[in-house]
Amino acid sequence: MSDIKESIRKFETAILEDGKVDRAEAQILLAFARPRAAESPEMAEFVQLLDDVLEDGVVTAEESLRIGAYLKWMTREAESDEPETTFLGRLFRLKRNRTTVRTEIVAGVTTFMTMAYILAVNPSILSTAGIPKGGVFVATAVAAVVGTLLMAFMSNYPFVLAPGMGLNAFLTFGVVLGMGYSWQFALLAVFVEGLVFLALSLTPVREGIFNAIPISLKKAVAAGIGLFICLIAMKTAGVVVDNPATLVSMVRFNEVPFHTNGICAVLALLGTLFTAYLLVKRLKGAILFGILFTWGLGMAAQATGLYAPDPAAGFYSLYPDFSVKGLAQNFSEFGSTVGALFHADGWTHTVKGEVVGSGWSLVTSLDFFVVMFAFFFVDLFDTLGTLIGVSMKGGFLDKEGKLPRISGALCADSIATSVGAVFGTSTTTTFVESASGVMAGGKTGLTGVTSAALFAAAIVFAPVFLAIPGFATAPALIVVGYMMLSSCADIDWRDAGEAVPAFLAVAAMPFTYSISDGIMFGVIAYTVVNALAGHFKRIHWIMYVLTALFVAKYALM
Repeated sequence: MSDIKESIRKFETAILEDGKVDRAEAQILLAFARPRAAESPEMAEFVQLLDDVLEDGVVTAEESLRIGAYLKWMTREAESDEPETTFLGRLFRLKRNRTTVRTEIVAGVTTFMTMAYILAVNPSILSTAGIPKGGVFVATAVAAVVGTLLMAFMSNYPFVLAPGMGLNAFLTFGVVLGMGYSWQFALLAVFVEGLVFLALSLTPVREGIFNAIPISLKKAVAAGIGLFICLIAMKTAGVVVDNPATLVSMVRFNEVPFHTNGICAVLALLGTLFTAYLLVKRLKGAILFGILFTWGLGMAAQATGLYAPDPAAGFYSLYPDFSVKGLAQNFSEFGSTVGALFHADGWTHTVKGEVVGSGWSLVTSLDFFVVMFAFFFVDLFDTLGTLIGVSMKGGFLDKEGKLPRISGALCADSIATSVGAVFGTSTTTTFVESASGVMAGGKTGLTGVTSAALFAAAIVFAPVFLAIPGFATAPALIVVGYMMLSSCADIDWRDAGEAVPAFLAVAAMPFTYSISDGIMFGVIAYTVVNALAGHFKRIHWIMYVLTALFVAKYALM
C-alpha cells in the first residue's frame, strides 16, 4: 500500500501545484480504484472523474478541488487496506474501520459505565415479580456477556446488549402483578418471542422494515433517542423531577434533602459542564473521564459530609466495597432461575389469590399470545430504533440508509433474548447507551468484547461496579444526547412531508418515554401526510403495512 500512497502523493502534487495530469500515476490509481468501484460509490465517482480528466487532458479548478478531496479519501482507504499485524486487528478489522485497540477499549469501558446501573435496577424490578434477586443479578450480567459477545462476533458492531428497561417493568407489573401469571410463565413468553424474532431475522422481514423507513425518519430517530436518554439521565440524577401540575420540572433545592437529592443533582450538572469542557478541548476519552471525574467529586463530597448515604431512600455509599460476601448466595439463587421457564409446574395463572390455570393449558390460551406479542412488538421497534439511532451517529449506515451486516446484528439480538430468558431475566436487547461508546470512538465488536469482559468481572466484583452512582453517568448520557441531536441538522426542514413526521418522532420519544412509540408516531405521520399530499412514490409499501399495524395496536392494546 505504500506504493499507492506514494502515487497519490505524486498525483496530488502534479494536480494541485502544477495543474497537470500525471498520466503514469493516474493509471496506477485507476488500477487500484477500478476493482473497488463496484462496492464503493466514492471509488466509482473517482474513476469516472479521473477518466473524464484523462480524456479531456485538461483539469478545471472545480475538478482539481474534487480530485483533491477524493485523493485524501483514497489515502485513508489505502491505509485501511494495509494488512493487519495483530490478532485483534485481524479479528475485528481495526484498520479497515480506522480505529485502534486503545480507542475500542476506552469506548467499551465508557459504554459499560453508562450501562452498569442495569446490574442494580434489573434485580430490583424483577425481584418484585418473585424472581430471586441474587439470581437476577447474575442472570443480568451473564445475559449481557452472552448477548454482547454474540453481537460482537456476528456483526462486528460496537453495540452492547443487556436486559432492557421498560420490558422488565412490563414483565413485573404488567404480566406478573397485573395479569396474575407466574414469572416462569412470563419468561417462557419472552423465550418464545426471541425464537419468533430469530425466525424473522433469518428472513428479509426485519431487514426490510429497517430499510423501508425513510432516511429523514432515521435521522429523527437518532435525534429523538438523544433527547430520550438526556431525559433519562436528568431524571436519574434528580435534576428533573415529577411535578403534578406540569408533569416534570427542575428540582427545587430548597424543597429536597440537600445531602442526598440536592448534592446529586449539583454534581451531575458540574460533571456535565466538565465533560463539555473536555469535548471543547477535543480530549480523547472525554466521556469516560467525565464519568470518573463526577464519581470522584461524589466520593469527595461523601468524605466531607456534603453527601450522606441513606440506603432507605436509595442513596448508597459511593466508596467501592471490595468484599465479595453474598457471591455464593447469588450463584445459589442463579441456579434456581436457570431453566425455570421450562418447568411446567411453575406456569400458573392467579386471579384474586386463587389459581385458575396452570401447566400446558396456559400455553395454548389467547393470553399467552397476547403477552408474547406485546413483548415482541415493543422489542422489535425498540431494537430497530436503537440500531437506527446509534448507527446513524456512528456513520455505519450506507448512502441509502441501510445498515451493512444487519442480519447478524438482528440474529444476535434475537438469540440473546431467548438465552436471557433461560438464565432468568427479561428481554435482552441492544442498549441505547451503546451510543456513549460510539461517541467515544467505538467502531467494531472489540468495543462490545470490552464491555462484556467488564460485565463478567462485575459478577465477582459487583459492589465495586455498583458503587458508580447514577449522577456520575448522567453527564455522559446528557452529552451523548447532544451529539445525537445533531442529526436533526441533516433533515430538510423546508419539506413539510419529511419534516413534520420527523419532528413528531423526535418529540414523541421523550414525551412518551418510549423509543417504539416515537417510531410509531413518525411512521404513521409520514404515511398519512404524504399519502394525502399525493406523494405516493415516497412511501414504501412496507410503510403502509406498518401504519395499519400501529393504528391497530393503539386501537386494541
